[in-house]
Amino acid sequence: MTNAPLRWGIMGTGGIAGAFARDLRLTESGVVAAVGSRSAGSAEKFADELGIPTRHGSYEALANDPDVDVVYVATPHPMHHANARLALEAGKPVLVEKPFTMNAVEARDLVDLARARNLFLMEAMWTRFLPHVRHIRELVPRLGDVVTVAADHGQWFAEDPAFRLFAPELGGGALLDLGIYPVSFASMVLGPPERVAAMATPAFTGVDAQTSMLFGYASGAQAVLTCTLSAVSPTTATIVGTDARIEVDGPFYAPASFTVIPREGERSRFEYVDEGLGLRHEADEVALRLAAGEIESPLMPLDETVSIMTTMDEVLAATRT
Repeated sequence: MTNAPLRWGIMGTGGIAGAFARDLRLTESGVVAAVGSRSAGSAEKFADELGIPTRHGSYEALANDPDVDVVYVATPHPMHHANARLALEAGKPVLVEKPFTMNAVEARDLVDLARARNLFLMEAMWTRFLPHVRHIRELVPRLGDVVTVAADHGQWFAEDPAFRLFAPELGGGALLDLGIYPVSFASMVLGPPERVAAMATPAFTGVDAQTSMLFGYASGAQAVLTCTLSAVSPTTATIVGTDARIEVDGPFYAPASFTVIPREGERSRFEYVDEGLGLRHEADEVALRLAAGEIESPLMPLDETVSIMTTMDEVLAATRT
C-alpha cells in the first residue's frame, strides 16, 4: 500500500453507511470513491447526497471496481456474510459493520477465507478505536483484579414491523444491534466467558425487545449486561477492580468521558471531546494496518470477533431454554 488516501467502496446505503462516509471526511487516511447498492436508484441518491463520484447498481460491481482499495460492508446484518465474502473473493480488504455476522459459523468462515487469501478483515466495532477506550485499556491493569463489568445499551423505537430492528428477516432485535456493544466491551476487559446466563423479553414481532445477560469467568469475575429496544437507558459502563473502578459516561460506546475512582484517595476525571461521530477512528485503523501490510488489527482481533459471535450464540441459546 502507498501513503495515498485509501479509496473506500461502501456496500449499502443505510444510516450507518452515511455516517461513515461523513466521518471519513474528517480524516486524511481515506476518501469514499464509490458506493454500491442492490438498486441503481438507491446508489445514485446516496452518491448525489454525499458527493461520491462512482455509483454501482449491484454489490458485485462495487466489489470488482478496480478503483476501490477497500470495502466497507454496511448492509443489514443477515447480508454481512455473503457481502463480505463477495468482497474478499474479489481480492479486496474488508471492514464489516457490527455485528460481524449472524453467528459464529459465518464469522469463522469469513476469517478463514481472509487468512487463506492473505487479505485484511476487521469488524467495525468502532468503539474499540475511540480515544477514551484506548485510554481505558491502558488503565485497566491499575484497577487491581477486575471483579465486575457492567454495561447497558437501551434505546426507544416506535413499534413499526417494517423497521429493521423489529424485522426478523433483517436481523432485528435488541441483542444483535444494541447488545453487541456491552458484550464486546466485556470481552475487551475480561475475554470470553466460561458461563453464560440470559433472559429475553420478545417484541411484538418475535425478536428480542430486551435481553439481560450474566457472564461468569474463570477468574471469578462477572459481567452484568443489558440491552433494550423499549426505553432509553443510561447507556453507561463500569469496570470494577479490587483497587479502583472506572465509570464511563453514557453513551459509553461513543466518544465519552470517564472517571477513575480508587478504593482510597482522590478520583481522577478524564474528559474527551471528539470531532464527528467517532467512526473516523476505525477508518484510520484500517489505513494504518494496510499501510503496514497487516491483515488484522490487534485492537479488534479476528479471533476475538469469532469469540464474541460465539458468546452471542450462547446468549441466544440461553434465552430459548
